Amino acid sequence: MIKNLLLVALGAVPGAWLRFRLVNYFEPMLPRKHWSTLGVNVGASFALGLLVGLAPGGSPGAAQMLLLLGTGFLGSLSTFSTFIAEIFLLLQADEPREAALLCAASVVLGLSAVAAGLALGAAL
Repeated sequence: MIKNLLLVALGAVPGAWLRFRLVNYFEPMLPRKHWSTLGVNVGASFALGLLVGLAPGGSPGAAQMLLLLGTGFLGSLSTFSTFIAEIFLLLQADEPREAALLCAASVVLGLSAVAAGLALGAAL
């Protein structure tokens, strides 16, 4: 159990750092910060789909790789709490259309990205 916790923690630190760097890098290029968060989340969804598609089922090595990279790294790279907070802030700012667009785009693009990653991973 401790080994699994360490794998998740070791993956989470670089994932959070990369998220911070990517969101701050793309923020000046986009009209609102939440669109850079969307991009990072969609990219992480694709990567998670790819990782799951590539992981050989049932092997201990695959389970450890999924903990380190899937749960740790990609879990901290893409975060549900930031997504929800940004939608909440848009609603508080009386921008329901932007909030609905962000919500719909996140769900549709995230699901599409994970499906594409799974398909690519299975094909490789």
